[in-house]
Amino acid sequence: MPQSSGKVRVAVDAMGGDHAPAEILKGAASAARSGEAEIVLVGQDDTIREELRAQEVPADLMKVVDAAEVIREGEAPAVAIRQKRQSSIVVGTKLVRSKEVDAFVSAGSSGAVAAAAATYVGMVEGMERPTVGGGFSSFAPNIVVMDLGANVDCKPYQLLSFAVAGTVYARTIYGIENPTVALLSTGSEEGKGSEVVREAYPLLKASGLNFIGNIEGNDILMGKANVIVCDGFVGNVLLKFYESVGDRARVWLMGKYPGIKGLVGFVFDRVLPIKKLSYEGEEEGTGILWGVDGVVRIAHGACKAEHIVHGINAARKAVEADIVGSLKRELAWFKEQGKL
Repeated sequence: MPQSSGKVRVAVDAMGGDHAPAEILKGAASAARSGEAEIVLVGQDDTIREELRAQEVPADLMKVVDAAEVIREGEAPAVAIRQKRQSSIVVGTKLVRSKEVDAFVSAGSSGAVAAAAATYVGMVEGMERPTVGGGFSSFAPNIVVMDLGANVDCKPYQLLSFAVAGTVYARTIYGIENPTVALLSTGSEEGKGSEVVREAYPLLKASGLNFIGNIEGNDILMGKANVIVCDGFVGNVLLKFYESVGDRARVWLMGKYPGIKGLVGFVFDRVLPIKKLSYEGEEEGTGILWGVDGVVRIAHGACKAEHIVHGINAARKAVEADIVGSLKRELAWFKEQGKL
């Protein structure tokens, strides 16, 4: 698949997500019409073309790469990517590896996407596992948490690699020249936290990063650190709790003050920035698999067309910002210094 223009080429998993293929293709077509990226649809050819006709999308607007199989939610990721090598997720990641596209976006099984990316795209030297980072919208616009769920069990040195990736994230996405880095723990003192956190502390302290020590949960939204490091178990629980706060506060207020339901709805829909961060109001780096030797972006399974447009644009900007090259250079420096 030769590159036909100077645009960034983004492959989109047409079969992944709760609303596939209709919403995925609607979003992909919208992104293609904007002219900012060249879109390649990956999935079952007949299904894709039938849906494009139903949506009256011109056949030549986007390329289609056939992938006969689909990995469903609930399938064991490692098994699925081995047994379904013609799935849209596997084919899409292979397109990144072969340089036929510059990025891949999928709203399918996040575990399968991460496993396929690590297996078929490969990891950059210095990163054993891909990590997913993200922030907390306008409440704390200059923070990124690494990891938000890709790695449940981590070694101390892996937390150091997440910190390096988070530093590159903060520089390339947020434009922070020397981002501060902290470990998320149960206390600010060096000896606090789990065994992994306690062992990671001296590694980060000696790393040369702008490490400021431990922070606690109540420090996160205060912006005490730009890069907050934790394992994916803690990060995912933190993310899901944060996402639930807005909806629960809305329900509580409407129940307590039924006479102002309209005002409550307006405030929570238009004013307060608490949203489902994994697919609404995302920052540009959210959902990117950091550490993979190519740009692979995981979109929320429940996303609609507008979120797919956002995901495609975020992937395009990640390619243009050369996040993979920046991470490689940073990790190479750490390796030369014997710190990783």
